[in-house]
Amino acid sequence: MNFLRKMEKRFGRFAIPNLTRYIIFTYVIGYFLEIFQRLYGWNLLGLVTLNPEAIIHGQIWRLVTWVLCPPGQLSFFTLIMLLCYYQLGSLLERTWGTFLYNVYIFTGLVFTVVGAFLILLLPYGRAIYTYAWAGNLQIYSTFYVSLSIFLGFAMTYPEQTMLLYFVIPVKIKYLAVLDLAFLTYDVIRSFMGSVSSGIITLVMILSSLAGTLLFYLLTRKGRWNYGTTNRRQHQKRQQEFARAVGRSQVTSDGKISRHKCAVCGQTELTNPDLEFRFCSKCNGNYEYCQNHLFTHEHIR
Repeated sequence: MNFLRKMEKRFGRFAIPNLTRYIIFTYVIGYFLEIFQRLYGWNLLGLVTLNPEAIIHGQIWRLVTWVLCPPGQLSFFTLIMLLCYYQLGSLLERTWGTFLYNVYIFTGLVFTVVGAFLILLLPYGRAIYTYAWAGNLQIYSTFYVSLSIFLGFAMTYPEQTMLLYFVIPVKIKYLAVLDLAFLTYDVIRSFMGSVSSGIITLVMILSSLAGTLLFYLLTRKGRWNYGTTNRRQHQKRQQEFARAVGRSQVTSDGKISRHKCAVCGQTELTNPDLEFRFCSKCNGNYEYCQNHLFTHEHIR
């Protein structure tokens, strides 16, 4: 983590803000290519997919253009999922900071390319890519990029609740475990087909989710170590201010608030949509809004 903070001080100005917006935009382009493919029979996605065999033969644009391959078939459910990923990714960027969120996403993208080339060294790896190249077939997509956003959110807000099928409330950590179970099933099923197929599937999954695995191991816990030093110092100053002035706040019209976040200072009067909770791990009666309940530093 100290290494990432040093990198942020040096290269943080190059980070791309609102990265999730650009990710969704590439999905939209990919779906337009898919629509043209259906209407006119032009296999445009086959020309941009990640294929190391084609890259070795000079089609180097595939190193970048493969991110246009959408995570699934276009449907109403897909549109809902894209909106969900946009909201989750935007919240992660605000929680972690722009630089760390960029590192998280690009780590998965880069390692996906690395993993694709590693498969060339496996038995039948080159044959698979040659066959896919000849038929303009799509092997890789951005499915795991989207999944990494969801898993990153689950690491950060494990106790948050989502509505499964818009009806059943389920904690997001259980949905993440379910996704990992499906990935494990895919690997086992591939190994049952053949050892080579199983190894290829395992390499694809591990390389695509390298950002998630790396960040999980760096924290040594199931929860992300949020933010940078500057953000922590700012939160500490906010908490000290909250302790000094107390939890209640008098507005200009004489109203007294009953709840006040110890980090951002917002109350139910300044933002009626916020929910407030006390933190059981802080030493004292410190109350936080829903945006900082899981992201603040515990006061000992």
